Amino acid sequence: MSDLKSRILDAVKQAMRDKNKVRLATLRLITAAIKQVEVDERIDVDEAGIIAILDKMVKQRRESITQFEAAGRDELAAKEQAEIEIISEYMPEPLSDAEITNLISEAISATGAASMKDMGKVMGILQPKLKGRADMSAVSAKIKAQLG
Repeated sequence: MSDLKSRILDAVKQAMRDKNKVRLATLRLITAAIKQVEVDERIDVDEAGIIAILDKMVKQRRESITQFEAAGRDELAAKEQAEIEIISEYMPEPLSDAEITNLISEAISATGAASMKDMGKVMGILQPKLKGRADMSAVSAKIKAQLG
């Protein structure tokens, strides 16, 4: 079992002891998502797989917040935001804008990208490095700005 997975399971037990319902519910969502992948794919999810699951969960909640705010459902948006904060505790430290820009420049020079046609090559190099550590849609916009 990965270190991250055991940290999450320990946090579930602690949330039960603390009777922290919001935290417990969110942690159970995480463990359920991990278990779902393990059962579906018949694998033991590693650290990178868990980070990918967490990244997907955060992205889904960000999209939900946008929709809830548009519908005037601020209480639901606040609930989703609270879940993002709990999920983010188990993700790697986010990269700064300067670090992201630096990695983009390195990837562009490594691939010899000159136009928007080469964006896929650049994203292919950046994806593994940035997974869970940066908002990929923002990274995509930065790449477009540099290549455009």
